[in-house]
Amino acid sequence: MDAKNSELKNGHGYDTVSSAGLCGMEIQGVATIFAVNLKRILKLMNEKE
Repeated sequence: MDAKNSELKNGHGYDTVSSAGLCGMEIQGVATIFAVNLKRILKLMNEKE
C-alpha cells in the first residue's frame, strides 16, 4: 500500500495541487488515480502475453 501511495505522490504529482478550488482538486485526484490504475492494468495485460 505504501508503494502505491508513494508512486501517486512522487511519480504523478499527487502531493501538490495544480488547480484552484475544491472541484479542481477533486478532478486532479480522480485523473491521477485513473492514470495510475490504467498504467497498472496495461502492465498486467502485457505480463499475461
